[in-house]
Amino acid sequence: MSERARLNRGYVQVYTGDGKGKTTAALGLALRAAGAGLRVFIAQFVKGMEYSELHALERFSDLIEVRQYGRSCFIEREAEPEDIEAARAGLAEVRGEMLSGEWDVVVLDEANIATHFELFPVEDLLAVIAERPERVELVITGRRADPRVIAAADLVTEMREVRHYYQHGVKARKGIES
Repeated sequence: MSERARLNRGYVQVYTGDGKGKTTAALGLALRAAGAGLRVFIAQFVKGMEYSELHALERFSDLIEVRQYGRSCFIEREAEPEDIEAARAGLAEVRGEMLSGEWDVVVLDEANIATHFELFPVEDLLAVIAERPERVELVITGRRADPRVIAAADLVTEMREVRHYYQHGVKARKGIES
């Protein structure tokens, strides 16, 4: 049996900002990593709904695993105790997965927005960053990244909205935004 692909060194990447494309960038990176034989763990915070990317990623189940740690997209309502419990339990589970040695790339999708809405403290996210094994690439997405998360990252990309068709009443389209 041949040894699986591994990274020599991983980094911390942050995709933030009010523009579209943060999750899309992280999923593109996950797809590229899987294409190179790397194993990818994707944790989606806040999200508990069915998205089209979940169906696509099922095809790569030998290299990519996705788990959701949200009940639904609560951003249009107040977070409830169950939302907080799901996010905190999820972050603890993600930490264990990251430290397990099984994953080369770990994506914390919408972790920034989870800290912004106080689903878990930013200090807990910073602790995960600090514990990242050297060979693990850690990718964190979501609007409103805390300045301390940005300072802890090796790569930060800020998506800036220039124009968006949502402003003209276009709803999320299946296969494009959902």
